[in-house]
Parts: sequence; C-alpha cells; structure tokens
Amino acid sequence: MAALSAEDLTGIETALAAGRKPKVQFTEAAGQIAGQIGQVVALTDRAASDEFVVVKFGRDELPFSPSDLRIAPRGATAPVKKAPEPAPVVPPGPEFMIDKPAPAPRTPVEAPAKAESPAPAPRKAAAKPAKAKPGPSLTVTLAYGEGEWTVAAQQGAKALARPYVIRPAEALKIVSLVDVPGVQEAVEQIMAAERAEAQAQAERLRAELAEVEARLAELT
Repeated sequence: MAALSAEDLTGIETALAAGRKPKVQFTEAAGQIAGQIGQVVALTDRAASDEFVVVKFGRDELPFSPSDLRIAPRGATAPVKKAPEPAPVVPPGPEFMIDKPAPAPRTPVEAPAKAESPAPAPRKAAAKPAKAKPGPSLTVTLAYGEGEWTVAAQQGAKALARPYVIRPAEALKIVSLVDVPGVQEAVEQIMAAERAEAQAQAERLRAELAEVEARLAELT
C-alpha cells in the first residue's frame, strides 16, 4: 500500500474537522515502527516542514511526513499484550501420622515387672488452609443514547464512576480493542449515521450563510 496521497490528506483533514482521529499505519520509511498503528491528531503548516502530520503513538504525539504513513487497513488495531495467567495454587493436603501400638508387656519369670511408659498421644492432622475470598466483580459499561456515548464502572454494589460522556472516536477505539463479532460493525453504523446527519446540517448552514451573504451584498 502506497504512502499518504493528497486525497488521503484531504480525507484526514475532513475527519479531524469532524472530531475524529483517523488511523494510519507506519510504512517501511518510518523505520523500526513499520507496520504499527497510530492516530492522526493534527495537521500542521505544510510550508514550514515536510513532517506536518502529527500522529499519536502510545503516549507520544510526534510529527511525520506523508511518506512515513499510509491509511490503516479496516479493523487494524495496535497489538494488546495479554498478561500471563498465574499458575493455579494447589493447597497442601493434610498430614497424617500413623502411631505404632505400644508393645504388650512381657511377663517376667524371675525378675519383677518394669513400669511401662505411656504410649504417645496421636498427633492431629494439620488443618486445611482457608480459601481466599474472591473480590467483588468489576463491570465497565459503554452505552449510546440520545446522540451521546457514555462510560460507567461499578465494582459489586459500589459505583466507581458514574456515566460520563466520551467522544465517538474514543468509543470506537474502545470497541476496536474487543474482538466481538457484530459489535464494531454496529458502532460504525451509528458513526456513519451521525456523520451523515452532521454533513446534512453543515450543508444547511452553508446554504443559509450563502443566502445571508447574498442579502448583505445587495444592501452594500
């Protein structure tokens, strides 16, 4: 796939104006990070530098030239490393001690019988370790309603975070990290509907502005 073209840059500029952060993929010209995915957050002055495409990669926001980037494939996401699962802890089994019975006293023939020492008391089996009580469950909810995306978190019966509004691009980023069939497509359909509505509203405003400017020109 080729580097960013003039048409790609125009599409990115339009997406940024709509509040979205388009995904791009680093080309071989970017060096060691080739193939990784980032998000365009701004376009700076092209006349000032060839590296005018500002990309967020991890926690950094760095400028790159169009030759370092290309449009990311559909559904591409940054790799998420999974923490290794801890090995199951097997509690030790109880210890059992077997006591030998005390020998029967011998019957003396000539010598008087000796006093026998009492048999040792049997040892009790070691108590089983108490099982650790699992902590309360954690629930994170991403919801859409009345044109807004919200995120909330609850642990058990305690609300950790009340529903707060996030941008559509952030909602799409959260969904892209979860590989659940149908979910990402549903979110993209909602985004497309909102985009179409915003474009229609923008066209209406442009038409109204053109009409006002025409009236102003007649009055001048």
